[in-house]
Amino acid sequence: MTAHAHSGPSRPVLLGQNQYGKAENRVVRVVRDGATHHIKDLNVSVSLSGDMEEVHYSGSNANVLPTDTTKNTVYAFAKEYGIESAEQFGIHLARHFVTSQEPIHRARIRIEEYGWERIETAGDSTGGDQPRHSFVRKGQETRLTQITFDGDRWEVVSGLKDLVVMNTTDSEFWGYVKDKYTTLPEAYDRILATQVSGRWRFNWTADEQDMPDWETSYGQVKRHMLEAFAETYSLSLQQTLYQMGARIIDNRGEIDEVRFSLPNKHHFLVDLEPFGLKNDNEVYFAADRPYGLIEATILRDGCEAHIPVDLTNL
Repeated sequence: MTAHAHSGPSRPVLLGQNQYGKAENRVVRVVRDGATHHIKDLNVSVSLSGDMEEVHYSGSNANVLPTDTTKNTVYAFAKEYGIESAEQFGIHLARHFVTSQEPIHRARIRIEEYGWERIETAGDSTGGDQPRHSFVRKGQETRLTQITFDGDRWEVVSGLKDLVVMNTTDSEFWGYVKDKYTTLPEAYDRILATQVSGRWRFNWTADEQDMPDWETSYGQVKRHMLEAFAETYSLSLQQTLYQMGARIIDNRGEIDEVRFSLPNKHHFLVDLEPFGLKNDNEVYFAADRPYGLIEATILRDGCEAHIPVDLTNL
């Protein structure tokens, strides 16, 4: 009998890193506090890995928890545990998958959170138990978190994307390298605008440690980030980025690493001379592309970087 190439202890082709799960489970949780309602709106992606060689090699599903089950777990947990924060919800899920299924050694939960704010009506100011169940979707940014658990250590990386900010002055750009292809004039008063994509890693890694207050932390990180953007007299977007990250590290002891990806949303003065008009830093053309892309990691002294350089991995 001729031996098949895949029989025996050695295989000519080996399975590398692998994971599976259910992506983008949209869950909205409503808490009804009398006539006042509260909502949490999440997009939850679950990814599991562990002893999954056999399902790839032979198709045996003996170690496979169906992705449909992971979807059901997300909705059941929204009822059982509620959604205190995206981070806390992700921690509940990650712990469940790793501790309840022996073949699963690692769970990664990625969550996007969409913000809503209450629509205030005339009745709100008159007092009484007015119905308060109407909301308008916030458009400022999308909040993010990624929870990873291997049965022993936690890694929590939170952040945001699509936060668009602008300074209309207090920004310059000059003194740069010039070669035969350089045409950009030096700027001593320019608009600085960017669309912030940021991630920050918490130093909470074990259940024995005190867990951060996730909601307070997010609000404070965003505040320090925005204050640094507003208060930095900028000679380069790199300088502003560093100040944003340094302000977070300096003020939030629960965070050891921050990474930003900041596209420089260029605004060019329009030439109004042909129309006999003087443009005194008043009328700009907003260019959406090409854009300068400034990226960097800011670390607490003595800490190592773990956030992926390519933020699209998160």
